[in-house]
This record gives sequence, structure tokens and C-alpha cells, in this order.
Amino acid sequence: MSDQPATSPALSFGSVAAAYDRARPTYPRAAAAWAVGDQPTTVLELGAGTGKLTEVLVSLGHDVHATDPDEQMLAVLRERLPEVRTSLATAEDIPAPDASYDVVVAAQAFHWFDHERALPEIARVLKPGGRVAVLWNVRDERIPWVRKLGRIIGSQEQSRSEEPLATSTLFDALETESFRHWQVVDRESIQELALSRSNVAVLDEGARADKLAEVAAFYDDYGRGMDGMQLPYVAACHRAVVSEAVERPGAAAAGEPEAPGRAGVVTDGADADVLLIDFR
Repeated sequence: MSDQPATSPALSFGSVAAAYDRARPTYPRAAAAWAVGDQPTTVLELGAGTGKLTEVLVSLGHDVHATDPDEQMLAVLRERLPEVRTSLATAEDIPAPDASYDVVVAAQAFHWFDHERALPEIARVLKPGGRVAVLWNVRDERIPWVRKLGRIIGSQEQSRSEEPLATSTLFDALETESFRHWQVVDRESIQELALSRSNVAVLDEGARADKLAEVAAFYDDYGRGMDGMQLPYVAACHRAVVSEAVERPGAAAAGEPEAPGRAGVVTDGADADVLLIDFR
């Protein structure tokens, strides 16, 4: 990510950070607890963005160090969570010493990483027995009207893959779980949701206006005016344990203090089946 030009889609979110923060869904508490744990631990978050997952992790009691390559995204996170330590950094060059974290987590960001460089870095900073967790919020496009929205603003399936983690020799025992939830969106926030997507954010002003008008027309067809619509998601979660074979030259001895680093509405998804109805 650090080698990408400023115009790269991976670094396009800063210009729409406020819209991203308002429109993107959070993560179910149960999903965060499954991925990272429900007992307080040390967590390094890569690609933390505006802090959608960070906020849930903090509420679970975790000690989180949030990193992102985009200063504008981190600025929103800092405003919401001023007590969280943050660093402007990429997954390919993690500002942390060897064996310094129990968990490394990435939400909605793993597909942007240069995996050949990032996975060894993640393994390096994990303590023995530590794990990496990858999460995605994916719209449930089994539902026809949600699938139509995906055709307008872009589907997510082509970029969401845990395969680099599954095939890496640096990690073992990959596990997968999913958690259904939903978000209430209205005519304004669904346009901001579209704007928060990299493929829309990089459009020129005219093309972007046309795309947002198309999204507004979609809402006029399928939404419920001031009552909004319930947009269903599946939080897809993956976790794996760092391999015992990973060497950590210079890692801190067991028991030593951790070294300093280098300088919407959501439910638990229990009633998600009702969303199979059309909103027309």
C-alpha cells in the first residue's frame, strides 16, 4: 500500500472520509468477539479507517493500536476515539517490534494489502500463539433488490478473499464464521454509501453525480421514504493462528513488558429472515 500512488483506489477513501463514516455499517459485537476474543487483549488493527471496528473492539475491553495509510481517515477515528493509539502506517511496514501483539485484525482492508510483504510483517509482530483475523461486511445479495443495488454501486465479491491467508505457510488452523445483521439507510445515507466505495470515489465530478442520481432513483423505487430501508449484511470472519515455525529474531522474552512501537442501526441479525421480502 505504501508504494501505491495517491490516486490509487486503495488511497481514495480520505477524500470521502466523512461520508464513509456516516454510511458504512459497523460490525456485530458477536463477530468482533469471535474474531478477536471477548477477553481483553492487545490488538493491532490494520486499515482501521474511521474506526468502525475499532469502536467495537474498545467496547469489548481490548487495548487497540489502530493504523491506516490515510491521514484523513485516521483523523475521523481520533475524533471518535481519542484514547486509542493511532499510527499512519501500512500493513507492509508495521510500526511495532517483534512478538508484541496477541491479535492482528483487518476489517474491510485485507484485499488492499501486498500479501507477500504484509503477511510476514503480521506474523512478525504476533506473539507465539497469536492470531490474525480478517473481517468483511458483505451485502446479502441473495435478495433481489440488494443484488440490484450491487449492480449499481458495485459488488464486493470480486475483492473479498481469505485465500492468501489460507495458503500461507505462516499461519495455521484457518477458521471461518459469519454473522448476519442489518443497517437502516435512508435516501441520503444510501447515496453516501455509494460515495464511500472506491470505484465511485475516484470518478470525475460529472460521473459521480450521475452515479449518485442513479442510486437516489433506486431508493425512490425500493425505499420507504422517511422510514428508510433495512440493508442486510453478512459479517464474514476468518481467523488463523501464527505458525510455531515463524522465527522472531530479537523478540521480547516471555514475561517482559511490551516494547514501544516505532514511531446506521445494527441488530444481532436474529430477525434477518424478514428481509427476504421486497421493499417495493
